[in-house]
Amino acid sequence: MVQTANQIPDLEVSEDFLAKYNRPGPRYTSYPTAPVWNEDFRQTDLASFYATAEAADTPVSLYMHLPFCESLCLFCACNVVIQKDKTAAIPYLQSLKSEIAHVSRAVSHRREVVQFHWGGGTPTYLNPPQLEDLFGYTRERFSLARDAEIGIEIDPRVTSAEHLEVLRKIGFNRLSMGIQDFTPLVQQTIHRVQPFELTRDLIESARSLGFDSINVDLIYGLPYQTAASFSDTAEKILQLAPDRIAMFSYAHVPWLRKQQGAFQGHLPEGREKFHIFKAGVSKFTDAGYLYIGMDHFARPSDELAVAQRERTLHRNFQGYTTKAGADLYGMGVSAISSVGAAYAQNHRVISEYQSAVEAGGAATMRGYRLNDDDLLRRAVITRLLCHAVILKPEIEEQFHIDFDDYFSREIGELAPMRDDGLVLLSPVEIRVTPLGRIFIRNLAMPFDRYLREQKMDARPLFSKTL
Repeated sequence: MVQTANQIPDLEVSEDFLAKYNRPGPRYTSYPTAPVWNEDFRQTDLASFYATAEAADTPVSLYMHLPFCESLCLFCACNVVIQKDKTAAIPYLQSLKSEIAHVSRAVSHRREVVQFHWGGGTPTYLNPPQLEDLFGYTRERFSLARDAEIGIEIDPRVTSAEHLEVLRKIGFNRLSMGIQDFTPLVQQTIHRVQPFELTRDLIESARSLGFDSINVDLIYGLPYQTAASFSDTAEKILQLAPDRIAMFSYAHVPWLRKQQGAFQGHLPEGREKFHIFKAGVSKFTDAGYLYIGMDHFARPSDELAVAQRERTLHRNFQGYTTKAGADLYGMGVSAISSVGAAYAQNHRVISEYQSAVEAGGAATMRGYRLNDDDLLRRAVITRLLCHAVILKPEIEEQFHIDFDDYFSREIGELAPMRDDGLVLLSPVEIRVTPLGRIFIRNLAMPFDRYLREQKMDARPLFSKTL
């Protein structure tokens, strides 16, 4: 599907339309989603999938979770540890190295690491020597491809020129930085004061050092945001000219993150929030960025845009990626692995993570073994979210099914969405319309068997789709 900027429609929908489609739903970084996983899945189960992946000689993707932050951003729903005393990172890094050594023994050097990502928390909470030491320790134990994507999430407020110089020297080539919003009142309310000039200067320094790609993260739906104020933020983003933009919907989950309760009464809702989203989409697509889907924008020449046109785009726990076919090995507290037909997540509390690593080298807390139906549905949902089209003959050939027969119920559930202009249904394909791309999570949800059977949409597990 070749996408151009003018394929984004003139976004205007009614209150009734939003009430119908703006409901809780998964983001589908995995299928089945994490609430389906169970604690019966242990490290011994994951080890068997390690062995299968090793025998298959698949490429490798590594993720490392560094959870520390100096202060808490009130909107945040990530697994973070707020600690001003930076000596707290020292024992954690020792445990992380033990886990790296354990995992590396299951991955031979003939299998290249094509993607390596550090997330958090704030990885640049660590000082430059710690960053260099951790990266070197990992590089000694895995075989990094010469053209590997090596990325890190940074916070401009705590990232120094020395941080950037060391990151570039040791091999990082991609940066992703949180911005969220440049409006002073919004920044003060969410406890993340980050001046435009600070962010601009950091990006200019990164470019001078030769980083290949710079991504910025925004959030719409934050307290006190308006369409006008977010338009101003978007204008400032365009001055920074990032290669990619992620514009996430604020996930208001105060039952999971109590600090978010302070926002109640100050959040844009319904059409007001939709107009904020619309302002961002219009600014970025008018400036030539392509709407990849699920909150992401990229320049037409970017690898993400090329992969979407060529229908090779993939999706994993880091979002959209061009590295399809790679097995993901997650390390660190709360990190998630996706190896073959299995998912596994590490313990989410540092003390429990460290104890598990000390006892057995790994820290698996829960996981899931996919069955044949899961694999089929994962393929369907992934193609929908990545390519905005499901070609039925491809699915039929790969999984030896009659698509319309197997998914008769799901096609029936899509029919009202077709009538609302979100999707086109034909005997050979299911194709998402430009408007449907905005509500693509809703289009994926009928294919989620567990959402229906376990009535997960009735439980406070997911943020709303807009």
